[in-house]
Amino acid sequence: MTAKADFDPARLETFLAGHFGGANRLELQRIVGGQSNPTYFVTYGPHRMVLRKQPDGPILRGAHAVDREFQVMSALHPAGIPVPRPILYHDGPELLGTPFYLMERVDGRVFPDGALADADHAERHAIWMGLADAMAAMHAVRPDEIGLADYGKPGNYFERQIARWSRQWHESQSDPIPELDRLADWLIANQPLDDARISLAHGDYRMGNVIFHPTEPRVAAILDWELSTLGHPLADLGFCCMAWHTSPEEYGGLLGLDLSALGLPTESEFISRYMAGNPDMAPLTTFHRAFALFRFSVIWVGIADRIRVGTAAAADAGNPGVMAKRLAVRGINVVDGAH
Repeated sequence: MTAKADFDPARLETFLAGHFGGANRLELQRIVGGQSNPTYFVTYGPHRMVLRKQPDGPILRGAHAVDREFQVMSALHPAGIPVPRPILYHDGPELLGTPFYLMERVDGRVFPDGALADADHAERHAIWMGLADAMAAMHAVRPDEIGLADYGKPGNYFERQIARWSRQWHESQSDPIPELDRLADWLIANQPLDDARISLAHGDYRMGNVIFHPTEPRVAAILDWELSTLGHPLADLGFCCMAWHTSPEEYGGLLGLDLSALGLPTESEFISRYMAGNPDMAPLTTFHRAFALFRFSVIWVGIADRIRVGTAAAADAGNPGVMAKRLAVRGINVVDGAH
């Protein structure tokens, strides 16, 4: 057994022996990075799995909801959406200190940045199209037909989201960000009429949160469902399109790069590919792009707040307060029609 875990690996080994049988050797490797739920590669005999658990210590109500991650993947996997096969969920703290679940380990490629530096030049455009195809397929599934009718509140998604993230920003102890205040005011004044469109909204759909097939430009698994709920599909599309409105230093964006020279698509090409899978979808507007940047800015404000009080690791976060400011500025740039 290897890796430094936030639980006693012997307890997990005993549990797995009881569930799978046999006396196999447990191999454990913690996946470092991110600000979310502790994640481990788990190998037990022939079983190659991934374990996700809540972090130790007090957590905010509704945060780190590993039960919801397991629920949504359990619904999507039989529907043919590319997610890891769920294996089991354990809701008690007696084994590992917190609830946890196990899912199948999916082999493939993960690209941490939108420029796809690790991919062949000739494949980069197709990889982005594969990302659009998987999102369109996810949004085409009707939640009520796969047991997710009660996975969130239907209707008025953007109104509720703006209120939620504005409240979190106003309650933050972070330094002032005038651009974020202006962005919140603009969103309130410019939100579109609710068109009653409801789909599963991933909440963090981007290049770094999917696994691509080892040799093909298609998504083999969509990961990190922690923020998922019932919502509007254009929220995910706008979030994914942030790549074209942020720089490489701002979470791996594409702004300022020579897209053609790098074999990367334009934003309009990506949107067109997505819309081909959902031809009756309303168009993506400035509002949806600005909302995505506003929401992501406040998420970084929250990370900064948690680091300040010692409840989040600073590793890989860089300076989250600076990131929050820069994302808010990008949102204002979108609203003003300038980069």
